[in-house]
Amino acid sequence: MDHMPGLHDVTPRQQQIMEQASALARVLEARVTDNDLTSVFPMENFRDLHESGYLRLALPVAHGGAGANVFEMVLAQEILGRADASTALVCGMNLSLMGRVLDNQAWPEPVLAEICQTLARDGGTINNCVTEADLGSISRGGLPAMTAEATDGGWLLSGRKIFVTGAPALRFLATATVLPPSDDHPTGQLAHALVEGGTPGLSIVDTWSGALGLRGCGNYDVVYERVFVPAHRIVEALPIGQHRRPQGGSAWALPLAAIALGIGQAACDTACHYANNRVPSGLGQPIATQPHIQNWIGQMDMQLRAARSVLHETARACVAGKITGAAITPAVAAAKYLCTNAACAVTEIALRVAGGFSMTRALPLERYFRDARGGLFQPPQDDLALMMIGRVAMDAEKARNPA
Repeated sequence: MDHMPGLHDVTPRQQQIMEQASALARVLEARVTDNDLTSVFPMENFRDLHESGYLRLALPVAHGGAGANVFEMVLAQEILGRADASTALVCGMNLSLMGRVLDNQAWPEPVLAEICQTLARDGGTINNCVTEADLGSISRGGLPAMTAEATDGGWLLSGRKIFVTGAPALRFLATATVLPPSDDHPTGQLAHALVEGGTPGLSIVDTWSGALGLRGCGNYDVVYERVFVPAHRIVEALPIGQHRRPQGGSAWALPLAAIALGIGQAACDTACHYANNRVPSGLGQPIATQPHIQNWIGQMDMQLRAARSVLHETARACVAGKITGAAITPAVAAAKYLCTNAACAVTEIALRVAGGFSMTRALPLERYFRDARGGLFQPPQDDLALMMIGRVAMDAEKARNPA
C-alpha cells in the first residue's frame, strides 16, 4: 500500500482498494514515459483497468460494480495519479459523471442499468462531451451548437466537440445537444445524448498530440455526422430558458482533485530520492544535508499535507452526509483549488531541488511539472472557485451577524 502522509484509520476495504490501485500503478508507470514522449493513447491501460475490476469499483453492486464511495476512490485515484496522471484523468472523468448521475438519480433507472451493466461487462469509460470551439467551457454558460434531427426511433446528431478526454476509450459519449422546439417545449431543450462509441458517423480526430501536458489522456476532438442515438438515451432534458443544471456540484469531482495531489506527491518523492542520492564531488555528501534543500522539501511536504487533509476531510464528510446539497459545491471547489495549486507549486519547487537535471528526461520531474498544469483548466477554474468560496464566507458572516 502506498504511503500517504497523514492518512489514518484505513479500513480493510480501503486498504484493499489502495493495494489494487498500487498494483495497477506499477503497470502504468512502466509505460508512461514512452507514452508521454510519443503522445500515444494507451488503450492497453484500459484493458488492464477493466480486467482488474478497477473501472467497476464505483458502479452499483446491483449492476456489476463494487459500490465504492467517493472517499475510497479519492484514495485510489491519488495512487493512480502518481503513476500516470493521463490515465488517472480518464478514470476520474468516468467517476465524476457516473457518481453525479447515481447520487442524483439523474437518469431513468432502465437507462442507468443499461449503461452501468454495459460498462461493467464490456469495459471502457463514459465522459461528458460538451465543450465546443465557439462555446468554450460549458461551466461558464452558453448553449452548444450541436444539433439533433428527429428520426424514426431517435435522433441524428451533427456537430463537433473538443477536449473530449479519453475519447478512444469511451464506451459512451454523454453529448450535450440542443433539441429543436416542439409543441411541448417551444424554446427547445438542452439535453445529453448517450451516444455509443463506434456508432456510424462518429469519428475521432487527434488534436492533442504534443500538448504541453497530460499527453496520454486522449483529449481529442469528436466529430458527429448524423450520428444516431435511440430516443430512450436522451437524458436530463431541460427546457431552454429554465435554470441551468449546476456544474461541479457533485462530491464525485473530488477524485479529480486527488489526481493533482498524486502528481505533486510523485514530484516530492522524486525530489527526496534525488536529494538523498545526489553527491556532488565538491560537496562530498548528499545535497539532502543542505539547509536550502531541506527547506524546499519541507515546503513541498507541508503543501501536500495541507491539501490532502482538506481533500480527505471533505470526502469523508460527504460520504457521512455531513456535507450535503448546495454546500457540496463550494466544499469541492475549495479542495480542488488547494490540490491543484499545491501540485503546481510543488512541481515547480521540485525543479529547483534537482537543478539542471530536472529539465531532462533523466528524471520525470519535467513531466510532473507539465501534467500538474492541466488541473488549472478543469472546472471549477480558480477564479470561479474563489468567487464561490468568497460568497459562502460572506453569507456565513451575515448569518452570524444579521444587520
